[in-house]
Amino acid sequence: MPTHNDPFREAREQRGLQITECNGERIPYILGLKDLRKTVKDWQNFSSDHPFKVVPHSEENLRSMRQIPIEMDPPDHTDYRAIVEPFFKRPTHTEYMVDMAEMVSSMVSDALDKEELEAVHEFALPLQCRALARLLNVPESEAEVWRAWGLHALTEGSGLEAYTAKQFTAAKKNSGDDFFSMLNGVEFKGRALTFEEKQGIANVTFAGGKDTVINVVSSIIVYMSEHPGALDFLRQDEKYIMTACEEFVRYVSPLTVISRSCPHISKVGDHEIPAGSRVGLCWPSANRDASVFKKPDEVVLDRVPNPHIGFGYGIHNCLGAPQARLIIRSLLKALTEQVKQIELISSEPRIEREESYTRQVGYDRVVVKLSS
Repeated sequence: MPTHNDPFREAREQRGLQITECNGERIPYILGLKDLRKTVKDWQNFSSDHPFKVVPHSEENLRSMRQIPIEMDPPDHTDYRAIVEPFFKRPTHTEYMVDMAEMVSSMVSDALDKEELEAVHEFALPLQCRALARLLNVPESEAEVWRAWGLHALTEGSGLEAYTAKQFTAAKKNSGDDFFSMLNGVEFKGRALTFEEKQGIANVTFAGGKDTVINVVSSIIVYMSEHPGALDFLRQDEKYIMTACEEFVRYVSPLTVISRSCPHISKVGDHEIPAGSRVGLCWPSANRDASVFKKPDEVVLDRVPNPHIGFGYGIHNCLGAPQARLIIRSLLKALTEQVKQIELISSEPRIEREESYTRQVGYDRVVVKLSS
């Protein structure tokens, strides 16, 4: 069983908030599902208009531009999102879904031929990269470039900004139906996007869905190895692929927190939040809220209803959610069709450590043997 713990339970049940110190700033994390949903919808008092501070630890040393549209409020957020949303809905198209299923099925087949498989770097990472190439409609050879960046797209010295700048230049010379050409060609309020705007959209596109997808995929593989009856259960009914997908997103909740800034004195429950401070939207805590979810610390593959917020909530719900869902469903389907057993040989959890909590968010390394 993946040991994804819930370090927020006591604070959630007793106070509803937990203070976490990040770079000397004390940030109250909002822990309950009801409070979090209410806060997310109130963008006037809990604003996303704070460049480089979408997460508690400022990213000024990792990027030079505002991420768009995640670091914006309406109406600009709404207008920018409308520009890019059609591209991110491509995973809902039948032809795209078939292509993704075939790719994932082929990767599982290849994994079965290996004596041992390192499921993080040799499977989850290339799966995420190859899937992203399909989403952006670029040659799959680009996936090898992204794979070389490792498990995180946004790190010091990763070269992400230089890479995307090069792609925008190349797309101007040879325009096509890819993501970069699309951003070169669209208009925002009657004008072309600036280079900084295009870079801001590209930055969050690459950074937002990399390690999160990898963490869920690796956690699924470990779970299946430790619960040999799970694949048999999923084979019973096609609908279990859908429910299991949502449940793994809820249970793993790969992104711990997104921050909001408070331009005014605000309240969360009975707690007053001073003007000028930030709050943290703690998704994994809300997804373990026992007042909403029965057996919150267990994977319930047929959980219905499942009102999780693993992809965020409200106007900033994850643009990449259709892509992530398709990857996970395709993986679960391929495993049920081809794999009889997954033997776990070794694993190294990925641990997120902060002053006030320690939390597993996935795996750094997982070695397994798949058999049919």
